[in-house]
Amino acid sequence: MKENLKNSFWLLLIVILSILTVVSGYYAFKLKEQYAIMTNNSYNESFNSLVNYMNNIEGYLAKSMISKSSVHGAETLTEVWRDSNLALVYLSRIPLNSEGLSQTAKFLNQVSDYSYTLSRKNINNEELTDEDFENIKTLYGYSNSIKETLNQLSEELYTGQISWGDLKSDNSHKFAQAVDNISIFSNIDSNLSEYEGLIYDGAYSDHVNKVEKKGLTGEDISEEDAKSKIRAFFKDKTVEKIDGNGLLENADIPSYEFVIKFFNEDERTWISISKKGGHIIQMEKVRDVNEEKKNFEEVKEIGKKYLEDKGFPNMKETYYMKKDNIVTINYAYEDGNVLIYPDLIKLKIALDNGEIIGIEATGYLNSHTNRTYPENIISIEEAKEKLNPKLNIESERLSVIPTKWKTEIYAYEFKGKVEEKEFLVYINAETGKEEDVLVILDTPDGVLTM
Repeated sequence: MKENLKNSFWLLLIVILSILTVVSGYYAFKLKEQYAIMTNNSYNESFNSLVNYMNNIEGYLAKSMISKSSVHGAETLTEVWRDSNLALVYLSRIPLNSEGLSQTAKFLNQVSDYSYTLSRKNINNEELTDEDFENIKTLYGYSNSIKETLNQLSEELYTGQISWGDLKSDNSHKFAQAVDNISIFSNIDSNLSEYEGLIYDGAYSDHVNKVEKKGLTGEDISEEDAKSKIRAFFKDKTVEKIDGNGLLENADIPSYEFVIKFFNEDERTWISISKKGGHIIQMEKVRDVNEEKKNFEEVKEIGKKYLEDKGFPNMKETYYMKKDNIVTINYAYEDGNVLIYPDLIKLKIALDNGEIIGIEATGYLNSHTNRTYPENIISIEEAKEKLNPKLNIESERLSVIPTKWKTEIYAYEFKGKVEEKEFLVYINAETGKEEDVLVILDTPDGVLTM
């Protein structure tokens, strides 16, 4: 009798354990399935947004080729500038392993800068030249090629000919076919040699794609380590959930991508963590900012303190842009009395409550290092002799500026006015050569340069 009861007990226990194993396995399978669906949905949403913005850019550039009205031209080119920046955001969120995509990112950066420059000319009642219109036509040709390619890829994703899993795998046969299908990207790569120098580089921002990542220190980390970095970065908030979107191995900076849900917040925050060293590359929280309660003086100090708390000391605000009650501020590293423009971090700050809703540290991670400065330099008085005598100097300092050849120049920076127009003039501190002249634009939307 006892023996039968004992056997029945063990049999029952085995049955229960077997059921639990099946149930837990099924539950794990369903969780993995749900995660895969969520990840694909995220990729699809980002890719669809990228396609829409590229379609917009192509259309606006087409309008810009024929518009002679300075008012309409300014509006159209401003739309190109805006949509180029938005396209870049969504391009960074999709896992396409193609060298051409880095070229597409560069193309979008350059289109953004150039369209903004031309829109400022229109706003200042300066007519676009024949060369400007030829440049717009060239950009239109490239944007049309990219638009058609992305639309084709969108169709293949929609019909199931290609999946995101295929595109993420370098060893996939379908990936090879997909690369053939988007061969325009390699064409863009070769054609950019003709197009290099055509587009305005912006105020020392094109250096962000350096090959050598001087500020990217530390050992490679795992995805779980990256999640720990996120919790440490947001130590003042309660992280409710972290959803991983995988590793972008072939990005300019290989990175883990995540979507974060904070406790008591409806909005999601997207963040990118470098595989090497676990550094924050980008972060963005998308939310409506419906009013402006904070002024620039307040938020620039909020941003500076935020950067110091996050491990970026000695950052000084330079230029900024305000749109939709959000201000984007460029901060450059200050090494003693030298302002280091390549070590750039951008912050997006909400003007309703001063919340930091975006960070972009690519420039800093690419360039930041302990620098040594040349000792045999000309004096500041000798540098002043190289300036136009009409320049009424307001401030002067030493600086480091990047070049389009990905090098750096140690220079004196002079800020001054000629006939009420503000300029920045850079004189090489070693040779006395005039290296650059920038016009400062103090607009209702921010302080910018061209």
